[in-house]
Amino acid sequence: MKNIVIILAGGVGSRVGFDRPKQFVEVLGKPVLAYTCEIFQENNDIDEIEIVCHPEWMEYCSEMVRKYSLDKVKWIVEGGDTFQYSVINGVNHLKELVSDGKVSLDDNVYIQYGGAPFTSQKIVSAVIEMTREKGSAVTATPCYQLIAERESKDTSRKFVDRDKCIQIACPQGFRLEYLLDIYQRAFEKDLIDKIDPHTTSLMYALGDTINYTYGDQTNIKITTREDIELFKGYALLKKSSDKLQDLGDR
Repeated sequence: MKNIVIILAGGVGSRVGFDRPKQFVEVLGKPVLAYTCEIFQENNDIDEIEIVCHPEWMEYCSEMVRKYSLDKVKWIVEGGDTFQYSVINGVNHLKELVSDGKVSLDDNVYIQYGGAPFTSQKIVSAVIEMTREKGSAVTATPCYQLIAERESKDTSRKFVDRDKCIQIACPQGFRLEYLLDIYQRAFEKDLIDKIDPHTTSLMYALGDTINYTYGDQTNIKITTREDIELFKGYALLKKSSDKLQDLGDR
């Protein structure tokens, strides 16, 4: 049984406000997507990576894989028009590889957003462990802030009990056979274009149970320009820490 990661890099990321999709914005000279790929490149439990890429950035992505020696990246697949169709493209490509014997229905597949470079190895390991045990898993964090329902653009009147809420993030793990089943049932029920753009949203709509494991507040998905600035600080800190470690090892 293998562990395969699908890294989604097919979106436009217009809310970030740069001249390119957020996953290709460069931080300290390296694209965000490369940082995200390195999380799984460095994890000993991950066997292979598939990148689902924006069609206009396929060549850039291929060059990035070579430049940063991301040898676990075995496939770069063209993304779809929406999140769901990008996932579908990635999953269907793996399905095609089953008949060739390169992938098994018993393999575990993990969905990661290309613009989520903060994910820690602790989070990845927790999702892998639970996916092996239960067949699916997501990372989730308790809600620490006060939660309220939005009544209008700028008013709220109803409080929500935060102890009953969790914040689901990536990676999200699935046995491949189960992941294919989720999308098959979603198509049959005409849910693909009607549900919020996440695989877990489809699971809720289908009445499936979400298994959640360790998560923390550092696991941020880059959505705004401010998130890019936050990641710059994180990358600088890590770079400085790595240099100190290298000096200590000498």
